[in-house]
Amino acid sequence: MTVFHCTTCATALTNDLAELPRLPAFPEFDGRVQADGLRRAPSTVPAGYFAVQPEPWGAPFAPTDDCVAAYPGGPCMTDPDGDGFLVSAGPRDTVVIHPDDAPELRPDPDYRDAGCCGLRGTEGMNRFCPGCGAEVGTQVSECYTPYELHLDPGRVRRTA
Repeated sequence: MTVFHCTTCATALTNDLAELPRLPAFPEFDGRVQADGLRRAPSTVPAGYFAVQPEPWGAPFAPTDDCVAAYPGGPCMTDPDGDGFLVSAGPRDTVVIHPDDAPELRPDPDYRDAGCCGLRGTEGMNRFCPGCGAEVGTQVSECYTPYELHLDPGRVRRTA
C-alpha cells in the first residue's frame, strides 16, 4: 500500500492506496445525476487505488493547430489568444486518484475555473496541502471531464 505526502512539509495527503498497473479507460458518462446529487462522470480510478498518467496533463497549455483533447480525457479547448487550440504542456506522470481518497486536501476558495457542474481544472492546481498550504494537485469534476484528482509528481512523494 502507498500513501502520498507533501514534499514541502511531509503531511500525509491520501489514504492507503494500491497501485493499478495502468490508468483505466475513462468511464462512459450518460449525463445522469449521481448518488450525491451532482452531475458528473464516474471516477476514472476506483476508490482505494491510484494510477500514473504518463501523458502531459493540466496547465500550462500550449498552442496547437489541431482540435484535439487538451489533456487525456478532456475537451478540445480554443486558444483565447489566437486562432488555434490548446494542448497540455503540464507535467507527465501525474498520480491519478479518486477525489475521495484525499479527504483532507483543501480547495482553493478563490478558484474561478468552475463550469456548470464542477471544476474544469484548466487554470492550474486547485487542491492544497492541509499542513502547509502548498499546491499539490488538480481536481476535475465538470460534467464533460473525467472525475479525478491529479497529484503533481514534483509536489508529492510516495511511501510504502
